[in-house]
Amino acid sequence: MSELLAGVKLFNQDGDVVDGGEYLNGKVVGLYFSAGWCPPCRAFTPKLKRFFEEIKKSHPEFEVVFVSRDRADEDLREYFNEHMGNWVAIEFGNPKIQELLAQYEVKTIPSMRIIKPNGDVVVQDARTEIQDKGSDPEALWEEWLAFYE
Repeated sequence: MSELLAGVKLFNQDGDVVDGGEYLNGKVVGLYFSAGWCPPCRAFTPKLKRFFEEIKKSHPEFEVVFVSRDRADEDLREYFNEHMGNWVAIEFGNPKIQELLAQYEVKTIPSMRIIKPNGDVVVQDARTEIQDKGSDPEALWEEWLAFYE
């Protein structure tokens, strides 16, 4: 993932901007495709946030990148800042968003993929896995890492 997002500007909830390649180097990355206008997204985001916070306690190498389907920058930022975890987002309007949607064949949202540094998919439907197995975050994390190696 670090290779795939090298040179892409990512921002966090504090407004800090980082280079995707540098920031994601050495991390296990989840791409989270979502939007504030999407009711299923609004239902899943708190579950992802809880899962993320639990995993980060013992696995600081986990990172989520929000790939927004919002229709305006202010909508993206409001949804990101008010509802999401302490992760990063791709800036509104960045052409990388469309590339990622196509590359990972994202047809509906919310959708989440766990990705290797080179962009290969480790977990195709992380959203469903978090919903179904997220009550035991550590076991699900270990399951993902078995495919990650």
